[in-house]
Amino acid sequence: MSQQTGRPRPSSPTGSGGRGSRPQQGPSSAVYARRRLVALVVLLAVVGGVVAFLALVWPGFAVGGDSEAPAELTVTAPPATPTIEPVERTATTELAKALPGSVLQFALRAEAPTDAFADVDAIEGHELTYADAEGDGATSITVRAGQWGTDDEAKAAYDELLAAAVEAGGEVTSTGPVEVDGEPAGTFAVTPVAPVDGAVASATVTWYNGTVVLQATGPVDEIETFYTAFPL
Repeated sequence: MSQQTGRPRPSSPTGSGGRGSRPQQGPSSAVYARRRLVALVVLLAVVGGVVAFLALVWPGFAVGGDSEAPAELTVTAPPATPTIEPVERTATTELAKALPGSVLQFALRAEAPTDAFADVDAIEGHELTYADAEGDGATSITVRAGQWGTDDEAKAAYDELLAAAVEAGGEVTSTGPVEVDGEPAGTFAVTPVAPVDGAVASATVTWYNGTVVLQATGPVDEIETFYTAFPL
């Protein structure tokens, strides 16, 4: 029997009986990135839709339950000013010169010395008329001012003048301190004026400030504002 010789046949690298094939590869990283981006867009669209739906059916959802109320805006109107010019001043004493030519919308229309406070021992007295327009239809306020030698004398005169105003018109409707630079310098009191048929309801403010006593009489709806703006 003959013996066959020769080089052994190399075996297949892929194992028995089959042809060799390329190794299998998965999807690339770019494909995975695109898939993740699409999923993110879809998720955001779903969340946005839910939020929009809640905002429609629940109005307070978009605002929040604990939102603060808007701050109130306070608008302060400028003080009124006269529409007419005050008359030319004739004052000669220091007290008369200190009395204003206008107060808010009221301008000085007349001024003259007066002895209305002679019964309460005033050193000097002045009467001034203020009005907000010319003619008979104007609203007017009359002011009387007197000077005394001491604060005590002025306070005694104030008490007498106030008592007379109460007797003539009625009880005090408002009272309080007169302050200068935050310090008490006197007292004011508002009393009604006895009504007159066909006339506007009036009131009188009586006050003292140091050695000066004043009385202002005018329409009840104007007199306290006028007194508050008066510089003495």
